[in-house]
Amino acid sequence: MTKPTQAASREKLTDRIYQQIKQDIFDFRLLPGDRFSENEVAARLAVSRTPVREALTQLQREGYVTVLFRSGWQVNPLDFEQFDQLYDVRLVLELAAVKKLCEMESVPELTALKSFWLAKPDERAQDEQRVCQADEEFHQIMVAATGNREMARIHQDITERLRILRRIDFTQPRRLDITYEEHAQILRALLGKRVDRASTLLKAHIEASKAEVRKITIHRLHTARTRSRV
Repeated sequence: MTKPTQAASREKLTDRIYQQIKQDIFDFRLLPGDRFSENEVAARLAVSRTPVREALTQLQREGYVTVLFRSGWQVNPLDFEQFDQLYDVRLVLELAAVKKLCEMESVPELTALKSFWLAKPDERAQDEQRVCQADEEFHQIMVAATGNREMARIHQDITERLRILRRIDFTQPRRLDITYEEHAQILRALLGKRVDRASTLLKAHIEASKAEVRKITIHRLHTARTRSRV
């Protein structure tokens, strides 16, 4: 095996471990505040410590875990105050994007969203992960379509940091249809250049999602902690 092939294989293994630990955090198999060691993760995944450490270092950079001096690692607690602040910044960016888009003559990127978000009820996707990804893309495309790369970069960073909460929003089946309806209304308002209507709909959409996510998260945390004690 050549060295480049070995490096690629190592990178693939690290990414697999990274994705698995991140999924464990998203699904509350690793709870906020839980402590664990590299050895424990390595044993559970049947891998060596080195790629585990590399994966955890990446998760640390993204704010999911913290390394403890001589005590292993810890899943970072959920900071709802910080999340509220991130939602506030996100709303400011997206409202600015709405205003800009409604002033533009043509926005082809928004037209491309019609096939997904304006689908008939019986043609809508029902897979929560697909709708979650499409939800992120809807808001990212909306901001990126303004042509302001710095705004898009900041928005992307906020999206990453809120992902653990926003993903929870789609664990409830009714939230899928609600997201479809709200996105369709926002999209129609944007395509019609109705800035006030689009802004009002967008603000209500983000604030409702934030409130729902907090409620679901607290409930799931309580359930997960109760289950872990049994």
